[in-house]
Amino acid sequence: MIIRALKKIEFLKRTFYSICGLFPDELYMKAYFRAQMGRKLDIDNPKTFNEKLQWLKLHNHKEEYTLMADKYAARFWIKSRLSDYGYESTEKYFPVLYGVYSRFDEIDFAKLPNSFVLKTTHDSGTVILVKNKSELDIHATRKLLTRSLKRNYFWCGREWAYKNIMPRIIAEQYLGDNIMDYKLFCFGGQVRAIQVDFDRFINHKRNIYAANWDLCVLQIIYPCDYKRIVPKPDKLDEMIRIAEILSSDAPFLRVDMYSLNTEIYIGELTFYPESGTGKFIPYSTDEEWGSWIILPPQTGE
Repeated sequence: MIIRALKKIEFLKRTFYSICGLFPDELYMKAYFRAQMGRKLDIDNPKTFNEKLQWLKLHNHKEEYTLMADKYAARFWIKSRLSDYGYESTEKYFPVLYGVYSRFDEIDFAKLPNSFVLKTTHDSGTVILVKNKSELDIHATRKLLTRSLKRNYFWCGREWAYKNIMPRIIAEQYLGDNIMDYKLFCFGGQVRAIQVDFDRFINHKRNIYAANWDLCVLQIIYPCDYKRIVPKPDKLDEMIRIAEILSSDAPFLRVDMYSLNTEIYIGELTFYPESGTGKFIPYSTDEEWGSWIILPPQTGE
């Protein structure tokens, strides 16, 4: 019965993606926004953070965005960018890369360490944490990753940066269970907010901090835990400096980083958090953050 249910879900997903492709981008985005947010999208005169992310999807297209959103190609783009700003040793900012594959069956598991991470380069959320290789369900993993490789993530939310990424799988270093995940929100090359998620698989909470690590009275989708003490990262200044270098040419960019002991690792670059449908409480913050995005001249197709 479970297998039958999973097959039905997968059929519905394939049908959904097929239907998505029938609608022009702007029409689809207006319907998508209305369904997710419960209000109309003003694409012609956007004011809120979420509205402006929709505008950027539609009208802010640069070739380098494809490289930046690609979880494999981004490594090289980031290294080059940091080198331009005088960083001599950039490899240390990334988990060890064990391999990159066009198909699942190219993976030689005998050559991988006992623990590692598998992720696809062209979408969001397809990540498999392997703590013990001997316990990995190869059949289920093959099905999951093969399905992902066949899917163009662009069609769901029309997130343009993902549209032309070459689908691949990468295997990289597993950094452990105690790693902290920081998402730095950069507006015109300036870090203005930092998101920290915790208890993801129990009772998901999310705290938002200002760049000086003051806790913000703010909720984006998930509730805050104002009693939770999240220590300020030891190398916060360095994290901010790196994020601002990487985001300096973008109206908005979220730079995801991990901190483990005294080390900083760059995870990924995100142009459209929550696909531009993250509900803010209070709503006034959606408007405030929107005012921080200066829309560039249109470059959309």
